[in-house]
Amino acid sequence: MAIEKAGLPAAVRDFLAVPTPDAWVDEACDRIPELLLDHANCELKAASTALGFLYRYPERAGLAQRMSRLAREELRHFEQVRKIMDSFDVPFERLTASRYAGALRDAVRADEPLRLLDMLLVGALIEARSCERFARVAPRLPESLGRFYAGLLASEARHFEHYLGFARTECNVSDADFDARLEAFRLLEGELIAAPDDVFRFHSGSPASAS
Repeated sequence: MAIEKAGLPAAVRDFLAVPTPDAWVDEACDRIPELLLDHANCELKAASTALGFLYRYPERAGLAQRMSRLAREELRHFEQVRKIMDSFDVPFERLTASRYAGALRDAVRADEPLRLLDMLLVGALIEARSCERFARVAPRLPESLGRFYAGLLASEARHFEHYLGFARTECNVSDADFDARLEAFRLLEGELIAAPDDVFRFHSGSPASAS
């Protein structure tokens, strides 16, 4: 039975400035091997990012504990995607960072605690976008893959909430400064998702061929 709907949490939907373009969803469903390959790379990078927080901020007990757990969960997801790749006869290879991730991280400030705030907000946006894209593609993929992606929705939504929660509690900035920085990143992320993108990736923008 095909998946009819993968429910996107309202908090995730409202957090994102723009929805994923329909043209990206169409292309993703036509390019499953590339989708899986970049997804596997994304899970590795997500685990590395979590470990980066752990190594850089070990004195922040709550953050360090959560990031340790998050790294293990992301590595488990990587293992699951690799298994699915094997079933599709898709070999693994490392991919360079996408325009999306690179542009978001280029906007991160260098000085603390602003760097921590920005990195946590970037993490929240990436997890929210991942959740939204799983919801968009799951109903249109082959059944086993669609069910796997639908099953990732809850974990991605939880990761989004953790990143956003720590951004609010760990950085000692005013509410006004927090809101302004969050809005700046939301707008940047939305621009990257809506703008034509020459390279197809899990977090790429609207396909250039569709513009």
